Amino acid sequence: MNMAKSFSKPIDEPIVRPVAKPIARSAQGWVWTVVLIAAIAMPWLFYNYTTHRHSGFVVSMLSQMGMMSILALSYNMLLGQAGLFSLCHATFFGIGGYATIHFLNLAGAGSLPLPLELIPFLSGLSGLGLAIVFGYMATKQRATAFAMITLGIGELMTTAALMFHHFFGGEGGVNSNRMIDHSLFGFKYGASIQVYYLILAWTLLSALAMLFLTRTPLGRMANASRDNFERVQFMGYDPRMVRFLQFVLSGFFAGIGGGLYAITYEIVTFDALAAPLSANALLMAYIGGISAFGGPILGAVLITLLQSGVSLMSNSWLVYVGVLFISMVIFAPNGIMGLVEAHGPIVRAGRFGRLVVPYVRVIVPGLVMLLGFVGVVELASFLTIGAAQGKTLVLFGSKIDVHAVLPWLAAFVCLIGGLFWFRIEAQSFGRVWDGLMSELKPQRSAA
Repeated sequence: MNMAKSFSKPIDEPIVRPVAKPIARSAQGWVWTVVLIAAIAMPWLFYNYTTHRHSGFVVSMLSQMGMMSILALSYNMLLGQAGLFSLCHATFFGIGGYATIHFLNLAGAGSLPLPLELIPFLSGLSGLGLAIVFGYMATKQRATAFAMITLGIGELMTTAALMFHHFFGGEGGVNSNRMIDHSLFGFKYGASIQVYYLILAWTLLSALAMLFLTRTPLGRMANASRDNFERVQFMGYDPRMVRFLQFVLSGFFAGIGGGLYAITYEIVTFDALAAPLSANALLMAYIGGISAFGGPILGAVLITLLQSGVSLMSNSWLVYVGVLFISMVIFAPNGIMGLVEAHGPIVRAGRFGRLVVPYVRVIVPGLVMLLGFVGVVELASFLTIGAAQGKTLVLFGSKIDVHAVLPWLAAFVCLIGGLFWFRIEAQSFGRVWDGLMSELKPQRSAA
């Protein structure tokens, strides 16, 4: 079928449901501007003016946020926009990273006269090429069958990375040197701060390109195929071709993220295309909110903070990530951005003040419950790991004896008591919320 002709056809409004409720263009522009300014300024907030050095940890974490934002946004092109549950998205991230290592080696040897700033584009093309091959097979199916095919693709590529040493390097991976002496701006990229701003530039370009794609006929057809592919097919469109194009383009942007990963760490191993990274992409997109374009970025920032920050303080950080994911699925299926958007009508009506006191009453028992949960997890974890190593548990700034009764009792009292208290306040909050929604319903209907 001629897709160009298909995209020119009008379709009914009920089919094309936008991914998220649109907000004012000016407000959206201000949000993006503030985020960009914050990203530019953040490394300098942790700059040591005595030694004239940036914080290596902060710059590394911010760089990770940038490349993971690209990965999460590209994954949401499938899950949020086209309704495709992929289990192999890290494959295209990883292949972009592997290809970039070889590009850097060629550029360093003088065989590839290309500046470092443009190499991520070749990384994206590498991801796109592999996505064309696998997408042709995978997008013949949808729903569960599609997920199972992508699961097989992910396992296939992980095995290939361990078997074919010439390209993938086996378990040790492949490495390179990003200082290839080819730059559009004369940078050496030896300093991590220079690499961070390169990542920031590509993150901005990729995000804008993916945002533009959501407003194209292809992006709207992806939404339509997600919501009612039978009706789309009945009207003469080809849902399979829409799925294929979304799959291929998402592979392109994931490849860019993988290229930035290779430039940052100068080494790529099979972990870059293994299943855990695909699961991370899912976590970032879902927790941030697949119904809003900026949701995956928020999820990428949050998950990276947990991985980089909380992992330094606790060996049980994966427990917190898992509980967070389960809680979001149960109580906030639209993610954090979905919760924010739900307050839009209340804020526009000028009635958010009525929620301040109910929120305080909910947050206080929530913090008590969280305190108890962290206490139980850390005590249980340290009892099985830390105590055997002869270490001492330091929790909330105090040394804790894991064999004493009082810490366990206090943790369980906070957890159970906070849970019951939270449920009572949550019911009260629900009544206030429902009342506000009932008041606003006539206004929204009239509008």
